[in-house]
Parts: sequence; structure tokens; C-alpha cells
Amino acid sequence: MNKLINDPADVVAEALLGIEAAHPDLRVDHQHKIVYRGDAPRRGKVGLISGGGSGHEPLHGGFVGPGMLDAACCGEVFTSPVPEQMLEATKAVDGGAGVLHIVKNYTGDVMNFEMAAELAAETGVEVLSVVTDDDVAVQDSTWTAGRRGVGATVLLEKIAGAAAEQERTLKEVADVAREVNANARSMGIALTSCTVPANGKPTFELGDSEMEVGVGIHGEPGRRRVPLAPAREIADLLLEPILADLPFSRGDRVITFVNGLGGTPLIELYLMYNEVAKILSAHGIETARSLVGPYITSLDMAGCSVTLLRASDELLQLWDAPVRTPALRWGI
Repeated sequence: MNKLINDPADVVAEALLGIEAAHPDLRVDHQHKIVYRGDAPRRGKVGLISGGGSGHEPLHGGFVGPGMLDAACCGEVFTSPVPEQMLEATKAVDGGAGVLHIVKNYTGDVMNFEMAAELAAETGVEVLSVVTDDDVAVQDSTWTAGRRGVGATVLLEKIAGAAAEQERTLKEVADVAREVNANARSMGIALTSCTVPANGKPTFELGDSEMEVGVGIHGEPGRRRVPLAPAREIADLLLEPILADLPFSRGDRVITFVNGLGGTPLIELYLMYNEVAKILSAHGIETARSLVGPYITSLDMAGCSVTLLRASDELLQLWDAPVRTPALRWGI
């Protein structure tokens, strides 16, 4: 296992020290492993928190800041944060307008966020939750009942964050978040496994000439394992089920997100984006906005995912709104 670490048990704690040193505009609670925007809580603004197991960076801590999240709860690698963390973050970002929990559909995340919301309500904080479940690869997986929450989470955090920045009500921000999830579909493919530092060996075995179609961000099995193929064929394998599932239609405008899973260089992601763009054009679907890069990763896994979000004028305006976080930054 060749990794830039000290002790595998200290990876998350030491990474949070690095985030604090690199981004002095953020605030880090090292006891509870929570990343906060420096000015939280903002009076009259809905607070947005998310979180999950570490190993998917920049999700979620890299999306904390003006225009996105107010706080991110960091679990150990591929392990959900505990309710105590989520409760602490919820109380800390409450500016009197309520708090929105953005939860990926994994059993531990959903259960622990639900518990934290119930405890927060007992202290007088109003909480609503939105669960992302955009992965079309499988209906149920290793750690979920229902579809997994993947790439749409990034788009949702940006768009809901912009709505909160406009001081919309908690219900209005939650409605925007649900609209994003309802109109987004994703699917990924792995070319290699990932290696969890505490385990020291690959999560699963994949031959040099194989790929896993529909893999999860923790290395969960996908739809099938098939021989390695050219990028144009991989783009077809990913987009065919995405386009059929919503379904997307000729004339739709979308935000197209080609995401790297951690071990794939940008040159390959842009090559994949070109193949995706050609397929969308052939279907009469217009890419109104794009995002390319490793934004929701699986440690060192090689591969990519594609997310399409059917976007209204309002969603595009919220996407374009200013944002200032370690991983996304424009308009400020």
C-alpha cells in the first residue's frame, strides 16, 4: 500500500488539520470532526449541513463556504458520521431559519441523520432532510435500501446552497433540493479497486482487462463486470440507462457532470466528456452547463461517473450564483 499517510488510524484527523491550515476562512471542530464556514451561523439564513464517510473528498468538506454548505460532518473512511456530530453541526449552524440536512442514501447516513434531526427538534431547531438517490445502476446495494446517492449530491449542495444564500425559507430551500434530486440521474464505472488505508489491500479484485459497470463509491458491486472497452463504448454503457431512466427527452437542457473517482487523470475525464457530449447531441439534449473533475471520489479508484441534471431556468440561475469553497469557486 503506497499512500501518503502516517498512521492509518490518524488519516481523517490529520487531513482535517491540513484543511484547517490550507483554508483559514473555514473553522474546524477537531473534537467532533466537523468543518464549518467561518461566518456560521448566519442570522436569518437556512443552515445547510451534509456529511458522510471520508475518502470521497472533496465531498463534503471541500464544499463548505459561501454559496454551498455551512458545515460538513466527517466520518472515518467509508463510515458514516455519528448522530452526535450531526446534532452538534445542526445546532451550530442554526441562524433561526432552520437547518436542511442533505443526506446520501446509505443506511448509516440516513439512520444517523434522522436521529440527529429528532434530537435537534427537541432543542427547538427546525430541521428538514433531503435524501439523494440518483444512481441508476442498481435498485438495492450493499449499504442501501433503494438507490445510492452519488454525483447529484454535489450539484444539489451547490444549488440548494445558492437558494439558502438568497435567504429563502427552509421549505423553499428543501423544495429546490428535492427538485434537483428528482431530475438527476447518475452511473459510474470502475477500472480499478480502491484501497482503504486501515485495510491495506484493494477492496475488490478486478483484472487488468476488466471493468465494473455501475460500481458504487465504496466499491460496491455494480450491474456487471465486462471486458475493458474504448471510451466511446464506456460512455454508451453509462448514458443508455441514465437517459432511459428519467427519461430525458429531445430538447432538454442539462448540467452534465463527468466525475473522476480519484485515480483517473483529467486528460481522460475530458476525453470521456467529449464522448458524452457527442451522445447527448445525437439525442437532441443540450448541455447548458458542465462540470468535469474529481468531485466525489472513492479514494484512489480509477474510473468515472456521469451525472445529468435536467435543469430549469431557475436551477441554472442558482448554479451560476457565486460560490466560494475549497473545491468550487466562481463569481466571488
